[in-house]
Amino acid sequence: MYDLIIVGGGPAGLAAGIYAVRSGLETLILERSEISGQIALADIVENYPGFPSISGIELMEKYKSHAQEVGVKTKITEVLSLSTEGNKKIVSTDSGDLESKAVIIATGANPKHLNVPGEEELISKGVSYCAICDGPFFRNKTVAVIGGGNSAVTDALFLSKIARKVYLIHRRDQLKAAKVLQDRAFASSNIEFILNAFVVEIVGSRGEIRRVERLVYKDLSSEEDHKLAIDGVFIYVGIHPNTEIVNVEKDEEGFIKTNSLLETSQKGIYAVGDCRDTPIWQLVAAVRDGALAATAAKEYIESFKEQMK
Repeated sequence: MYDLIIVGGGPAGLAAGIYAVRSGLETLILERSEISGQIALADIVENYPGFPSISGIELMEKYKSHAQEVGVKTKITEVLSLSTEGNKKIVSTDSGDLESKAVIIATGANPKHLNVPGEEELISKGVSYCAICDGPFFRNKTVAVIGGGNSAVTDALFLSKIARKVYLIHRRDQLKAAKVLQDRAFASSNIEFILNAFVVEIVGSRGEIRRVERLVYKDLSSEEDHKLAIDGVFIYVGIHPNTEIVNVEKDEEGFIKTNSLLETSQKGIYAVGDCRDTPIWQLVAAVRDGALAATAAKEYIESFKEQMK
């Protein structure tokens, strides 16, 4: 039996692993792939203390290297479910069941979809949720970015260095992104803003090989629909938590509810990072979550050991 199993190897999970191992806990991190954490998909990170400018994948490599140096064990496997049997936590995976005294859920979140006609059929055919992954395919082409937050504006800036033209479509009349990002975007010569509008359809070409060729958006001021010829669409309209594996209290969108120590409604199960109900989805907050949950889990496990004497 492990002292602690951490489900998810992104920044929150790795931070939890580092703190747990340093406090003497027999710890295992489970991750379904070698590349984990949304931050690994970021072209550039500029708001993480100590690193004025660093790529997301480079920062993740530093996290992993640090975790390995302190002795954090990892295993690549798909976690199917989590249950409690008495004082034990049973983590069921596609390679068998594992037992621990406590579990930290660090499963993160995935991008939300627009749920408009044409979106699902054209995924990987011009519809994308990751500019750093797919942006190079649109060199000297015309693309649209949907959203107005930090992710949307950051990736619009990234795409502006690759694409001939970038349209940024946002359903409000003002962007939500940090002012420094807005200032850069407004200063870009090939980013055009379509505000107070939302996408109603993504249209693909006809024929055997389908590709995005235009989108239709509604202008909320005039209530008129407009067509926009594009080659690709990058969508950033929020995230959906990966919390289906665990039966604990969640909010209406599926984010796990936690107390001040990041414990869920089940004793000995904690949630950290983007999968929990948090006021801020930021890298620095995820790392803080990992440290706090590992410390709380240590106290819980110590009390568990006292009960077993």
